[in-house]
Amino acid sequence: MALIPVDHTALVAEQGSKRYMPALVTLAVLYFMMGFVTCLNDTLVPFFKTGFTLSYAESSLVQFYFFLTYAVMSIPAGKIVERIGYQRGMVTGFATAGVGALLFFPASWWHQYSLFLCALFILAIGIVLLQVAANPYITLLGKPETASSRLALIQGVGSLGTTLAPLFGARFILSEISASAASSDAVSRPYLAIGGVLFLIALVVYKLALPAVGSRPGQPDCADDTQPRKSIFAFRNLKFGMVGIFMYVGAEVAIGTFLTNYIADALHIEEHLANSYVSLYWGGMLVGRLIGSFVLKLAQPNVVLRWAATVSTFLIVLSVLSSGSIAVWSMIAVGLCN
Repeated sequence: MALIPVDHTALVAEQGSKRYMPALVTLAVLYFMMGFVTCLNDTLVPFFKTGFTLSYAESSLVQFYFFLTYAVMSIPAGKIVERIGYQRGMVTGFATAGVGALLFFPASWWHQYSLFLCALFILAIGIVLLQVAANPYITLLGKPETASSRLALIQGVGSLGTTLAPLFGARFILSEISASAASSDAVSRPYLAIGGVLFLIALVVYKLALPAVGSRPGQPDCADDTQPRKSIFAFRNLKFGMVGIFMYVGAEVAIGTFLTNYIADALHIEEHLANSYVSLYWGGMLVGRLIGSFVLKLAQPNVVLRWAATVSTFLIVLSVLSSGSIAVWSMIAVGLCN
């Protein structure tokens, strides 16, 4: 993700002010929709696998093209947000994601897997814009030393979206597999509704008077632009952080993507029933992040990270070496560590 220079001084003078509440609520809605839309991919993978008779590798292209945007669009998105500001960046992100969701209709009309992937790619560009705008904005809305706790709390709301998405997908998408032979209409209708909601949120955010801080069009981002700026890669911890996030997101997404089929095979149940279990995996992330937002006030982030990584590794190994309910519930429990 691109680094956007920010200035904390504008907010430090007004710490604790209630004027940040509308911004925090907006960010909570933003993260809810990001989590909901992103996690709905876990439903699309088994649906497209059946509907288009795909292999696991071919169906996983849903996640590949979605997250490919993070690699190719993060830096351009950072430049866009730096130029137009956080609020307009969020509006643009919601609108772009809405366009991608609406493109599911023509993809469904022609029943082409490649068109669905293109629609997902455009939708994901909007999600990238939202994340690039929202993450640094959250850190500005309060004390810098509590930024990690605040970020974990708001992202916990995003986890509520990821928890509800599998239930939504199981009810409105996967339940249609047997009834309509995985007709593309089962996907287009929910995404048309999602697209309408995204455009509505974009309009509301555009109308809101959010605090204009940090990156603002027409104003310097740093308190003193006369000082030379270091390259972000000069910070050693950043390099380790990049590797850590790469590995973490890969593991988190891989588990969520194939968990429906994994549970269906382990428990010998239908896919739409197995998909409901996936909500427990993402629900564990919700609980874990809400707990983490308070734990991070008491413990160092590196200590919390070390314990979370250790426990999640143990649970994954336990799941791989076991079968039946033990394999399923130990894998679901990884969500608590995420």
